[in-house]
Amino acid sequence: MAEDYYEILGVKKDASQEEIKKAYRRLALKYHPDKNPGDKKAEENFKEVSGAYEVLHDPQKRKTYDTRGQQGLHDMGWEGFRSTEDIFASFGDIFSDLFGPRFHRQAASRPRRGHDLQYAVTIPFMQAVHGTRIQLRTQTPVACETCGGHGRAGGQPTPCTACGGSGYQSRQAKQKGGFFSVSQPCTACGGTGEKPGPACFACGGRGLIARPRTIDVVIPPGVRSGQKLRVAGQGEPGLRGGSPGDLYVIVNIQPDPDFKRRGFDIISSVKVPFATAALGGDTTVKTVHGSATLKVPAGVQSGQSLRLAGQGVRTDAGKKGDHLAKVLITVPKNLTAKQKKLLEELRKLQ
Repeated sequence: MAEDYYEILGVKKDASQEEIKKAYRRLALKYHPDKNPGDKKAEENFKEVSGAYEVLHDPQKRKTYDTRGQQGLHDMGWEGFRSTEDIFASFGDIFSDLFGPRFHRQAASRPRRGHDLQYAVTIPFMQAVHGTRIQLRTQTPVACETCGGHGRAGGQPTPCTACGGSGYQSRQAKQKGGFFSVSQPCTACGGTGEKPGPACFACGGRGLIARPRTIDVVIPPGVRSGQKLRVAGQGEPGLRGGSPGDLYVIVNIQPDPDFKRRGFDIISSVKVPFATAALGGDTTVKTVHGSATLKVPAGVQSGQSLRLAGQGVRTDAGKKGDHLAKVLITVPKNLTAKQKKLLEELRKLQ
């Protein structure tokens, strides 16, 4: 049974953005890994509610989900969150509100997932029907070998001496009735708890450098124009040991002079001689799978579509479309004397 993101967050389908955010904050706090250390079930619930929020708080994803469900999200390339790193990277503002400066310090030191990459490719019509394998040759960021991807020269960072690695500094504030202590993010390290160091000379402190790379991408049979294909783990590398991002390939399809596509069906035209149209018979039709015999019923009309079952798009999921042949009745331009005589006799009988 497909997931219902509204049920997961406990909101109605006409819920406002503020209601959706409020529901997610409550559930995210309930299932947050820091509140449920070692609890795998809570971690899965955390990913589930975060996935629901990602879809419903995004107007485009929400509209697609409401109209086309999970299949629509799949076509957009949305596959859900693979790790808590992805969630923290996406909703840092919410967790900052929930946990204050502590979240910034933890976020700065925890592994960070790499960014997703997106490329557009154009393939011939027949390759889209039958599927193919392509190679993307591109310059993509990879972890800097000099600094190991953390962007600093001279090895791993050391604890900040100003705050002792806590990320906080305390100061005395005066209030009516006495003094009290106030904690605030350390101004020396920005709340990270780490001592800033010189940037790596090889990558300029980014932790990434561009390298030429060839990526194999499998295009499945029946891919649609504009569809996004997700290639897991082929995006930018993560930082501080984080998982890599994903590669999203947007497929554009070249038009074909003989065929058009409607869903999983293929549409073409077929010329049928006048006599065959009147009396019925067989004719040959070119399909995306080769030539096929089409049975023409007697009295078929020009513009009528005849169906060849199972001769359309076939997917790996077992879906099969049909081939729809639109009849174009042809009339000979030059008739023999015998043909003219026979047609005259036919006209008299009408």
